[in-house]
Amino acid sequence: MLDYVFKTHTPKETSDFGRMVAPYLFPQTVITLSGDLGAGKTTFAGGLAHGLGIHEKVISPTFNIMRCYFNAKLPLFHIDAYRLESGNKDLGLEEFIEGNGVTLIEWPQYIQEIIPSDALNIVISNLGDDLREVHISTSNPAFTKMFAKIREEFVW
Repeated sequence: MLDYVFKTHTPKETSDFGRMVAPYLFPQTVITLSGDLGAGKTTFAGGLAHGLGIHEKVISPTFNIMRCYFNAKLPLFHIDAYRLESGNKDLGLEEFIEGNGVTLIEWPQYIQEIIPSDALNIVISNLGDDLREVHISTSNPAFTKMFAKIREEFVW
């Protein structure tokens, strides 16, 4: 299991973390992104998108459930599962998760049954002001080099 916890001190650092993760992603990568409202999930997502070469502004897909960004090195499928807590979960999201891009899932606990066990899991906690604690983990050994880079760049 790859597992690391670190802090970011500004929104830019949280965005930079997302940008730094992007080069290590590959088709069918699934990233779960958890954290309370205002924790920095969309800031991370924007950095990730920028790292993938997406120049569109990334906004949370809360009311749409999913936003797709195709003009990139890898397509990004940004899912917000919050509204699926008690609703119909048979929306065909598996097609995107198993597709040719990167799938970023906010509020993953609501669709846990379709998330691969080797997903890259990120939890962002708001510690006050701009300080964030980021916990990143996965069982997928394909991310070993990425974890080494994160440890280099983001020291606790």
